[in-house]
Amino acid sequence: MRKLNATLSALALTTLAACSSGPPVPDWKMNAQSSVERFQAAYLNGNALVEQTEFRRARSQVAGTGKLELVARIELLRCAARVATLAFEDCAGFDALQADATDADRAYAAYLAGKAQAADAALLPEAQRAAASASSDTGAASAVAAIKDPLSQLVAAGVLLRSGHATPELLDTAVATASDQGWRRPLLAWLGVQRLRAEQAGDAQAAQRIARRMAIVEQPLAP
Repeated sequence: MRKLNATLSALALTTLAACSSGPPVPDWKMNAQSSVERFQAAYLNGNALVEQTEFRRARSQVAGTGKLELVARIELLRCAARVATLAFEDCAGFDALQADATDADRAYAAYLAGKAQAADAALLPEAQRAAASASSDTGAASAVAAIKDPLSQLVAAGVLLRSGHATPELLDTAVATASDQGWRRPLLAWLGVQRLRAEQAGDAQAAQRIARRMAIVEQPLAP
């Protein structure tokens, strides 16, 4: 999977980037970055065991520095991936460390929880700012559609759904993005929302078609 950028890299360990003309990069930085990317990929693809293992490894590598703000950021990255898959739960790992987090990370945590204030928009990752500050649901959906990074796009879409501002166009964007990436977990979540809305609208044919898509996606991964 290509390196995740935009939303998540804006929050990722900025110190992980190596400079070819600078001093050697400490092993923990490279190890943590690799594990961050692997736990995100595993989670999106529905591999819970790998996700848990790589998350613990990333957190352990960063914890070895004693930098609480970076440990908080690792927790926040995990919570962002969950919002992208519509797993709207408390970000307990980050909450326990938020006193030592940066203002930007606290603003992002509030955003993920659907509780961001207007003043928080400027502190958010650049990819999220347009959607967060849109004046209408339609405008927010358009802003999400314009986000280039797939995971950033799904995070923004998840926040809008969580806060009650998801349009049909937004759902279409999220489903298409998850489908194009082959990300099973978010695809099933967003298809589930589409199916529910079709059922509520009395469109049995659309609901059945979506259910057939979900059944295909739910087939076990090949060994």
